[in-house]
Amino acid sequence: MAVRAAVLPAIGAPLEITGIELPDPGPGQVRVRLAAAGVCHSDLSLSNGTMRVPVPAVLGHEGAGTVASVGEGVTHVAPGDPVVLNWAPACGACHACALGEVWLCANALSGAAGVHARTSDGTELHPGLNVAAFAEETVVAASCVLPLPDGVPLTDAALLGCAVLTGYGAVHHSARVRDGETVAVFGAGGVGLATLQAARIAGASRIIAVDVSPEKEELARAAGATDYVLASDATAREIRALTGKQGVDVAVECVGRAVSIRAAWDSTRRGGRTTVVGIGGKDQEVTFNALEIFHWGRTLSGCVYGNTDPARDVPVLAEHVREGRLDLSALVTERIALEGIPAAFENMLAGKGGRALVVF
Repeated sequence: MAVRAAVLPAIGAPLEITGIELPDPGPGQVRVRLAAAGVCHSDLSLSNGTMRVPVPAVLGHEGAGTVASVGEGVTHVAPGDPVVLNWAPACGACHACALGEVWLCANALSGAAGVHARTSDGTELHPGLNVAAFAEETVVAASCVLPLPDGVPLTDAALLGCAVLTGYGAVHHSARVRDGETVAVFGAGGVGLATLQAARIAGASRIIAVDVSPEKEELARAAGATDYVLASDATAREIRALTGKQGVDVAVECVGRAVSIRAAWDSTRRGGRTTVVGIGGKDQEVTFNALEIFHWGRTLSGCVYGNTDPARDVPVLAEHVREGRLDLSALVTERIALEGIPAAFENMLAGKGGRALVVF
């Protein structure tokens, strides 16, 4: 069956909106009719080669929709069920999974090498990060499909697949923000805005948003920021001034640039925690000297997919949505058609907006 999709023909090439031939689901697979897909910076990282994937590929890894059909052996969802796509399903058998660190599963992206669909001339297409959500419909492994709990609008639920899980997990699982602590969030894009909301839910007493764009202040404050700092060479000094010259208890970096990682570290109090969520390139090198590592006693940690277990955390996030603590719609800065994805990529490159949502 032919559906429209956004195809990356080669690394560095512009996306092409075209028809693809999508197969019926085989054993252990599910066909999903997409309601919405979020345009995430990770998709941009795939297209420019920062994160390597087989190409040509259908991109999009943050989505939600309705089950259209299921293959043999699939029992946890049925046609008509609303679902969230999970781009990093844990295998349950590798060393990381055995330790309970499912977000580090060694086999989570093994499906990205498979053949997902074909173009009209027979060219094989891969699923960018397993789920190929930039399409009207997709076929995925059953492990990539999570039932959507009641009370969450289907289109907004797409954001649960990456931005919200990542931001929530960075605060609650990686940095483990405690009630009354101070938090700085570097980057007010989709993940950054989700991180701000998560810090508010965690009970942070002061939440400082940092971004290069003055236009994002209103978005950041609506998400929970108590203060807004324009990124500059003086960012760390400004944050210390806002926190009694101490620095924040927790800094979360959502950009993936050496300069902002270093600024987040410098903004963290002695003994505090710095968590890096942003995905940077190999050219983004951060340096520290041995004395400062000893003196400041800070913890610097990476954070993959928010250190979350989607099967465990999506129901928790749904409860926050139902109770009004988490506003998914506040993370969406524009709702676009499939054809608007290339322009949304340009906006991300320019540092504009929070999260574009493709609505099918």
